[in-house]
Amino acid sequence: MTYNPYDLTQHPPRSPRCRLGGLVILPRLLDKARATVAGKQGEYTYNCSLDRYVLDFLGVNSEALLAEVAKGKGDGEILTWMLQNAKHARAGWEVAAFSSYHEQRGAGSPEKRSRLSAYQSSTPAGGAREDVFTWFDVLDLDDHQSFGGKV
Repeated sequence: MTYNPYDLTQHPPRSPRCRLGGLVILPRLLDKARATVAGKQGEYTYNCSLDRYVLDFLGVNSEALLAEVAKGKGDGEILTWMLQNAKHARAGWEVAAFSSYHEQRGAGSPEKRSRLSAYQSSTPAGGAREDVFTWFDVLDLDDHQSFGGKV
């Protein structure tokens, strides 16, 4: 079987930790957008709350981005388009702060802590892990286990 980077029924999107233009989440968002265009998004949702963090930070319309992705542009071309069409021009330090914050973001409120814990516990043996603290940790664990990885 050949590897299809746009088929998220066969593998997960890139980790939310991956960066493009210094932005975490963006490569994952683009993977989900491409899979959505191809009708191969599986259980992944384009324009979910995680994606919205990047889209809102830059001020980019999700439908306009999906239309650009549908043209078959690569990551660099999409990044250039996003920066040219962003409602909010961001300085390098703002991008660095955004990415650092999201890499370390855990659950703040009791409700969100409970949700993170429940999400972690829903993965096989995930609740036994002592190295899962952030939302990115949980997503990476879930992606890994969803495609046959061991805990």
